Parts: sequence; structure tokens; C-alpha cells
Amino acid sequence: MTQESPIYYNNVKGWLPRLLRWREQHIKERQFILALSFVVGIGTALAALLLKQLIHWIQLFLTDHFDTTEANYLYLVYPVVGIFLTGLFVRYVVKDDISHGVTKILYAISRRQGRIKRHNTWSSILASSITIGFGGSVGAEAPIVLTGSAIGSNLGRMFKLEHRTLMLLVGCGAAGAVAGIFKAPIAGLVFTLEVLMIDLTMTSLLPLLISSVTAATLSYVVTGQEALFRFHLDQPFELMRIPYVIMLGIFCGLVSLYFTRAMNRVEGVFGRLDAPWKKLLLGGTMLSVLIFLFPPLYGEGYDTIELLLNGMTEAEWDTVMDHSFFYGHSNLLLLYLMLIIAFKVFASSATNGGGGCGGIFAPSLYLGCIAGFVFSHFGNELDMTPFLPEKNFALMGMAGVMSGVMHAPLTGVFLIAELTGGYDLFLPLMIVSVSSYLTIIVFEPHSIYSMRLAKKGELLTHNKDKSVLTLMKMENVVETDFTPVRPDMDLGGLVGVISHSRRNIFPVVDADGRLLGIIPLDDIRNIMFRQELYHRFTVERLMTMPPARLTDTDSMERVMRTFDDTQAWNLPVVDAGGRYLGFVSKSKIFNYYREVLVHFSDE
Repeated sequence: MTQESPIYYNNVKGWLPRLLRWREQHIKERQFILALSFVVGIGTALAALLLKQLIHWIQLFLTDHFDTTEANYLYLVYPVVGIFLTGLFVRYVVKDDISHGVTKILYAISRRQGRIKRHNTWSSILASSITIGFGGSVGAEAPIVLTGSAIGSNLGRMFKLEHRTLMLLVGCGAAGAVAGIFKAPIAGLVFTLEVLMIDLTMTSLLPLLISSVTAATLSYVVTGQEALFRFHLDQPFELMRIPYVIMLGIFCGLVSLYFTRAMNRVEGVFGRLDAPWKKLLLGGTMLSVLIFLFPPLYGEGYDTIELLLNGMTEAEWDTVMDHSFFYGHSNLLLLYLMLIIAFKVFASSATNGGGGCGGIFAPSLYLGCIAGFVFSHFGNELDMTPFLPEKNFALMGMAGVMSGVMHAPLTGVFLIAELTGGYDLFLPLMIVSVSSYLTIIVFEPHSIYSMRLAKKGELLTHNKDKSVLTLMKMENVVETDFTPVRPDMDLGGLVGVISHSRRNIFPVVDADGRLLGIIPLDDIRNIMFRQELYHRFTVERLMTMPPARLTDTDSMERVMRTFDDTQAWNLPVVDAGGRYLGFVSKSKIFNYYREVLVHFSDE
């Protein structure tokens, strides 16, 4: 259903109102949503192709002439320039924060009812292409997911669709973006359901499928039918390797935990820096030094993934150390790769913290591939039985770390299978993904995307009760018709206030409006008609402290928890300075809860 009626459009001139009127008269709502999901799929695929091509052009122009056999000192310059240019673009052109793309989508679904700003349809493409092209150690996928979601959101807003349909179109944009950039339609659908937590119903499934298939098909038409990463299964999976696959999953879960916590810590350091130039100085220095020492950290790192998935000999694997001081030292290969695992999170955090723009899709795949290779290669160095094929375990490691970091085992399984065509390893991919996920949830209940919102109580989940509480806002339940009284007022004055009030609680406030206590009517009922006491008692003497105080910034989940803990029926609300704002009652919350639940429901 649309928010405005056809009568409104009849009274407005212009092509858009006429188009909206014609659409309402000739196209049913369900068919129109399917058509929009098709358009969203095309738009997100074109955006994904444009972003990948821009990154490729910039990287080729900057690094094509580099010497393979020695260190290249331009690695110390390019990342700083990239972050600086991105920072200027964001600060003076976009004038808005465009980092943490998937987190912004989750926030838009949870709090903004599917509304994403219009500039997000193009700003993330330009910012991330500059950042990654100049060496930023992040991925292009999260920016393109934000771009796709913004396309869906703004297309829906243009046609005045309600917020539930907007949220569905946001999911269509995300699904199309993942499907388009990875050529993985199933992964696009599963990512939207698992990470963005769009409810799976027959109403939502078909539009998501249309966007995913459309975007993936267009990508295949433009770039060819090959999978994003070439992979040939030389050694089929054997059941005797299952224990090692489980151990790899646990290892990937621990790597995911390290990546998640280290990134949060490093981002916290950047967050405490107040000036952009300080962030640029710290982030640019960290990133440049790390890329200079470890050139595989440059950009998305897909060349390294391609190498480890297809290399068969020590000579091929050693090429990962090209362009560095480690060139020619084949005995240091495992140490080199383990150092990359340790420092990748710092390179990614420095990129975004310093002012760059990128996501953690590619870093997750990159870390997982190296982790799987290191695990299997180290086992083979110990002459373990059975033999662990490095390329197979590198593939499984990609699924493991992605599942752990995103808390999305299904996304990890289907994405890696579609990225590489490695469907013959479906069983071990599932084992690794589940093992990794079960490992990390012991320590981290939320994914790297959702933990920021979860801490603020702003995360929408598949739990309908929590989702409704998330959508509820404090300002909609605060009641302000309670009459405040002063602490120096006597009982006679209080009785006069009571005679004109319809409420049975009276907040006591000082001259600055700060809440000092409350007077429940039941507490003074036995003396309020004894006139000989009217000038003997003051409000300050009669007042009591409320069982708890709520603040205007509290989440509704915390409000309900406070009511449960105190068993109160009414609680006062104050601002950060303790000034009285009103009361919240259980009856008001229950009525509002029911309204939101009905609106939230698909029925």
C-alpha cells in the first residue's frame, strides 16, 4: 500500500504524480514490487561492475610497472594519498559519514524504516574505488551493498511506498549487490536473510530472488560465465579428513574472534582522535608501513587468494612474497603468511580509521584463505596423515572466517561455493562454517556488523518481541500531564493541586526542574482531609524516591527490563541533567506495543 491516496495525486501537477496515479490505477501492488525488484537488480549490478572496473583501472595504473624482485617505495606513498583524497571527498563533497556500510543498512532497517540517504547511491562507489585503488586494505563489497540498498530505498521513496516495502527494497538492493559483485545469486539471497535479518516470507522471497538473479545474470553477461575465482578440485574430499576439517573450523573461529576484537580496539583508538589530520597521520602511517613490508596487503588481496587456490608447488606459492624484502626466502613462507594474518586487521582498521572507505567482506575472504592454507601446509610439514590438500583447505578457510566474522554460516557456505564453483566440497564447507560459527559465538554474541547497534539497543532481529521494542521510541510513550509540585509547598497547597489533577502521582521538582522525588496519592490519602495538618507538613517531608528513573535516551528494551525489575506501574523520565520530563506507564507501553506490532506484522 502507498502512503498517499490517488485523490492526492489528482490535485498535483507534474510527471511524477501522474506516473504514481497511473501506477495505482493499472498495476497491482504485488506486481509493482516485483517490477521494482527487477529494476533494483539491474541498477545494483551496473553499480557493482562500475566499482570493480574503477578499482582495477586505478590499481593497474599505479602498480603495473613495479619491480617483482625488490621492495617498492611507492607503497609508502600511495595508501596515504588514497586515504587523503577519500577524506577530502567525504568531508567536502559528501559531507556525511559513509563508513560501516552494512551497519548503516542495519540501522536504516531498525530505526529509519528503510530510509537511506540519496547520496549513498553514488558516494560509496567513488570513495571506495579511490581508497582501494590506492592500496586501502579493505573490500569493495560493503560499499556496494550500501549502494545497492540505497538504490532500493530511494526507488521506493520515489514511488511513495510504505516503510515495510522500503525495507524489502533495501534487502533487494543488498541481495542484488552481493549477487552482482560476486556472481553469486544464492549467496545474495542468503546474505540478506541471515545478515540483514529480513524476514523470510513468500511476500519477501520472490522480490529478493528476482533482484539476486537479475544482478548475477547481468554480471555473467558482461564479464563471462567463469566464477570470480578459478578453482579446480584435484583431490576429492575424503571422510578421514573430517577431524581436521573440524579443527580448521575452530581455528577459523579463533581467527574471526581475533579479527573482530582487534578491529574494534583499533577503531576505538581512532575514534578517540578528535582531528581528521591526526586520524590521517596515524592511519596512513600504519597502512603504508604494513603494505611496504607485506605487499599482499595492498587492496582487496584477491590476487593472493587466486594464487593460493590454484598454486600446486612451492615455487608458485613463493610468488606471494614478490615485491617485498622476503623475495627469494622460500623457507620463510609460513612465517610470512602468519604475519599477514596478524597484521591484516591493523591494515584494514587503519584504512577506515584514517578516513578511507571499505568493508570487511574481502578481508574476511583473504584471511580465511591464508588461514586455511597455513593450517594445511603446517600439517603437511609435520607429515600428518592423511595429506591435507592446501588449495582445498584454503577454500574451506574462506568459508570459515567469513562465517565467523559475519555470524553467517549459510552465507559463508553458499558464497564460497558460488565464488569458486567448489560445489564438490559442499560438505566440508558446511562443517568448517558451522564449527567456526559455534566457536566465535561462545565469545561474541553479535557479528562485527551488528555489535555496534546491539550495544545501543538499536538492532532489529528475527525475534519479533525485540524487533517491536526496537521500533518503539521513548518520546511516543512519555506522558506529560502529571502536575509537578515544589518541595517547599505545604500539604494544603498539595491538596489544592490534587483537586485539579486527574493523575495519582505528583513529581517533586526543584527551581531548575530537576526531579527530587514523587508523591503517590495513596501515601497521603489518610491525612489529606485533615485541615489541621495542612501547614504542618511540606512536600519535601512527604515525598518518596521513585523505584527507578528512566532517561530519554533509554532503549525500550531497557525500559521494559526496568519495569520488570521494579514491579512498578509508573516510572519518571528525566534528561541527562536530571530534569523532569514526564512519566512512562505500563498501560501506555502496552497500547503502543500493540500498535507497533500490528503495523510491523505482515498480516
